[in-house]
Amino acid sequence: MPTYEYCCVKCDYHFEIFQKISEKPVSVCPKCGGSTKRLISSTSFTLKGSGWYKDGYASGGKAKPEKKEEKKKN
Repeated sequence: MPTYEYCCVKCDYHFEIFQKISEKPVSVCPKCGGSTKRLISSTSFTLKGSGWYKDGYASGGKAKPEKKEEKKKN
């Protein structure tokens, strides 16, 4: 579930809430009962490395060894 950050318009109280995307935004401050607004905050999601799987990790230059067919003995 995503974390949403809110700020109270009346008392300037900042708080975070875990909510489903389908839930309605919080409109009442839990501290003073004033109205709130949802803030845009940075995410903790970070990409590291040179790229996605197709062009980053698989480009090691090593080919997969081919499987040798076993000869059946008759």
